[in-house]
Amino acid sequence: MAHRTPRRITIIGASLAGVRAAESLRRRGFDGTLTLVGAESVPAYQRPVLSKKYLTGDQQASDIALPLGDLNADVRLGTRAVRLDTAERRVWLRQGTGEPYPQSYDGLLVACGTRARTLAGPAMAGVHTLRTVGDADALRTALRTGSPHVVVVGGGLIGQEVAATARALGLDVTLVDPLPFPGMRALGPGAGQVLAALHTDHGTKLRLGHTVAALEGGDCVTGVRLSDGSVIPADVVVVGVGVEPATDWLAGSGLDVTDGVRCTGNLAAVGAPGITAAGDVARWKHPRSGRSVRVEHWENALRQADAAAHTLLEGDAAPAFGETTMFWSNLYDSRVQLIGSPGPDDTFEIVEGDPQSRRFVGSYGNGPRRTGVLLFNMPQRMPHYRQAFDEDTPLDCGPFEATI
Repeated sequence: MAHRTPRRITIIGASLAGVRAAESLRRRGFDGTLTLVGAESVPAYQRPVLSKKYLTGDQQASDIALPLGDLNADVRLGTRAVRLDTAERRVWLRQGTGEPYPQSYDGLLVACGTRARTLAGPAMAGVHTLRTVGDADALRTALRTGSPHVVVVGGGLIGQEVAATARALGLDVTLVDPLPFPGMRALGPGAGQVLAALHTDHGTKLRLGHTVAALEGGDCVTGVRLSDGSVIPADVVVVGVGVEPATDWLAGSGLDVTDGVRCTGNLAAVGAPGITAAGDVARWKHPRSGRSVRVEHWENALRQADAAAHTLLEGDAAPAFGETTMFWSNLYDSRVQLIGSPGPDDTFEIVEGDPQSRRFVGSYGNGPRRTGVLLFNMPQRMPHYRQAFDEDTPLDCGPFEATI
C-alpha cells in the first residue's frame, strides 16, 4: 500500500528531539496540524549543562533555553501521554492532574525520553536525582547551602560530572560505583583507570567495587551504607544509577517497548504504522555496529529527530539512520570525547598519545568492526578522527600541530 503523507502529526516529548523534529517537519514542507506535547511545564532547554555550569550557578534558566523557530504548532506543556490506541490512531493525554482526553493523529513521533532510576527505600530529604531543570534547581540549592558532605552513587557520565562540579564548589565528595573503575561500562578498564586517577587527583574520594546497601537517616539522609558495612557520612546524596525509557504509557499498545521503542532502520516503530521514535527512547539496529542500540546523548537526539520526521513524511522511502554520533564531557580540567557506540566487550587500544599524560586517543573494536574512538584532552584531533571513523579508514595519527 502506498504511503500517505499524514495531515495531523502529534509529537510526544517537547525536549530536544521533539522540538527539532517539529522544526524538521516544517522545514521539509509539512503544512498540516502539528501538536507538541511535553511533560515538563517549562519550554525546552539544554539538558547537558545541568550537571555542570547550571549547578555551579554560572548559568541560569534563560541561558540554557533552546532557541525555537516558528513551529506553527499547538504546544501543550505540563501534559503527559497516558495511553496509546494504535488501531484507532489516538493517544490519550493528561494535563496536570486533569482527566485524560483523546488526541487523534495520522502520524505520531515518540520522543518522550527517559526518567532517572532511583534507589529502593523510603523517600528522604537530601536525596536527589538529576534529569530535569527542576531536579537541577533542587540540587543546586542543596549544594550551595552550607558545606555539605556529598555522596554520588553511580560512576557513569552524570555521576562523574556532578562529582567534578561539587568539587569545584569546594565540597567534600565521595563517588560510589560497583565497578572497579568509574565511567560508562562500555569505556572499559583502560579509560576507567585514567578517570579514576583524574578524580582522586582533584580530591574526590572513590569507593569502587561497592554497592549501596541502604541510606541512613530518618526524614533526612545522614549517610550511605555500603555492601561492606561501612557508612559514608552524607548531607546530600546524588543518585546517578542510569535512566530508563519513559514508555509505561505504551503498555498494551502493540509496540515493542523492551528497553525503549524498537524501531526499523529508518526509525519507524515496530508494531504499528504511522509511528516513529527519536532520541533517548528509540532503539534500533545500527548498521555500522550491527547492534540493537539506544543512545542517550545530545547529538544522537538532534540527528534522529530529523530522520524520524523524514520517515513520518516519506515512509519506507526514507533512508536508514546510520549516522555516527558523539558525546563529550568536561571533568575538572579535562575534556573527554567519544565517537561511536562501543560495547562492554570491545577491545581497546591506544592509537596516539599516552594515557599517563592524560592526552591520548584510543580505538574500540569488535572483531573487524571499529565501534568507537575515545579522545582524552585531544579536542583538536576530533575532526581528523571523526572523518576517519565515518569513512572507516585507518586511524593513523595523520598531520598534527599542537595547539595551546
